[in-house]
Amino acid sequence: MSLPSLTAILGLAVPLALSGCLSPLALDRAVVEYDKATADTLSRQLLLNIARAHHHQPLHFTGVSNIAATFNFQLNAGATPAATGDNGSLLTPVFGGTVSENPTISIVPIEGEEFTKRMLTPFPESKLTMLLRQGVDVDLLLRLLAGELRLAGDGQNGIYSNRPVDAAGYRMFRQAVLHLSSIQDRHQLFAEPLMFEREWLLPAGSVAAEHLAELEKDYAVEFLPQSGQVRLKKRVVGRIVLTNYDPALLSNDERRRLHEEAGKGADNDVGVDIRAGYPGGEWPLHGVFRLRSFHNVLNFIGEGLGDEPEFAVDKHPATPAVRENPVQTLALQVGADDGDLSVEFGGQNYALQPETGYQWNREGFRLLCQIFQMTVANLNQQGAPTITIAK
Repeated sequence: MSLPSLTAILGLAVPLALSGCLSPLALDRAVVEYDKATADTLSRQLLLNIARAHHHQPLHFTGVSNIAATFNFQLNAGATPAATGDNGSLLTPVFGGTVSENPTISIVPIEGEEFTKRMLTPFPESKLTMLLRQGVDVDLLLRLLAGELRLAGDGQNGIYSNRPVDAAGYRMFRQAVLHLSSIQDRHQLFAEPLMFEREWLLPAGSVAAEHLAELEKDYAVEFLPQSGQVRLKKRVVGRIVLTNYDPALLSNDERRRLHEEAGKGADNDVGVDIRAGYPGGEWPLHGVFRLRSFHNVLNFIGEGLGDEPEFAVDKHPATPAVRENPVQTLALQVGADDGDLSVEFGGQNYALQPETGYQWNREGFRLLCQIFQMTVANLNQQGAPTITIAK
């Protein structure tokens, strides 16, 4: 094969190989970098809205709904005489190329009636228990999400607010969630739905034969010849209650009674029933935690920087030692720029307070991001987000 024809083949093969190698690398880099930028933007927006709450300004969010990144590869190849002087006529291949990126990012304000309702609607019990089952610290979770504790029974009737302005109520609330945290540390905190059976007795003559097949889809059907009745049984998944015992240990009637008691409250009420005779029973608690909205969560953190600062609360005398009991639910620095996550608002810098040992603040902020994601609906997208590689 002649040298010119060999050079021509190389001139075609190498650019194609380079193009094939660069495309996956560009895709990998683009996906990772855009993911980092989007996550960082969300974190800074949460800080920004906490700062707005601190200054009593309206909250507002903006989201990235679509990313289209187009990569253009310009490759060229040629040959030039080798530096061999007068000896021979060798040619040396020459390759070159450029890569350009043209991203198109769609940014939309997160607003409207649906989003506002989600922001203002208190969290239902199911979201709290879903997070608890992921191993989230119950103390941290309730300090963020719960607005108040309502106790009934054992001489502890009352409403205890999770707001420092109500000093006595706030102290009681903090002690109660610390007590639950001590039970969780011993792996004895249950966050389970109350499961029980309901039954109905009907005259056998009132149930037509053709209806029995339909009933058997949802009920256990039993004919009682002695009384001439039909017994219908159905397993019910009831409300969720935080307990220091396995609810399955209770009788069916007691589980049903607890469910009916919890059912009298709102969807954002989470029952709590800490009984004597089980771990944590040194201080029995019976009542409900009332959850608040994400809007109120941000206001609570923002007001803690100024109007309503949180204060230290010692554990209840009956509570054993606990791992963590920080003063602030989420500690932020105002005016300093020591952290890797910060934002400027109103001429002041807001950043997560640095910490050592157990990363309470970082865990709290990560939890805040998760809660926000549970609040926001899907953004309005024009087609699926895409990354296009053009050759």
